[in-house]
Amino acid sequence: MTSNRPYLIRALYEWLVDNELTPYLLVDASRDAVHVPSRYVEEGRIVLNVSPSAVRDLNLGNELISFEARFGGTAFAISLPPDAVLGVYARENGKGMLFPDEEVAEPEPPQPEPPKPSGSGRPSLKVVK
Repeated sequence: MTSNRPYLIRALYEWLVDNELTPYLLVDASRDAVHVPSRYVEEGRIVLNVSPSAVRDLNLGNELISFEARFGGTAFAISLPPDAVLGVYARENGKGMLFPDEEVAEPEPPQPEPPKPSGSGRPSLKVVK
């Protein structure tokens, strides 16, 4: 089953924007495929303002979150997988959600088919000495 995190991120983002709040993403910057300006990372985490007025070309996809934002007046291309998002919340009141750690589920190997009985379908017994 796929992760529900990308769906929850989108829902919380819309909810915060609809209520005229500033959505922030708390991101684990140490995860693979996280591209953020390292200068702004503190203790392995970064907080990103993703309000419509703060970012350009925001894409909250199932596989990748990407947008362009300014840090210290310089534009940066930001990209990260949704599983790197630790939480989504409002700057103004802290309302939102922190996500629990998810274990990456490996696909289950296919189960072998049970052996098919051979013969006429009628049980038989043999005496073994």
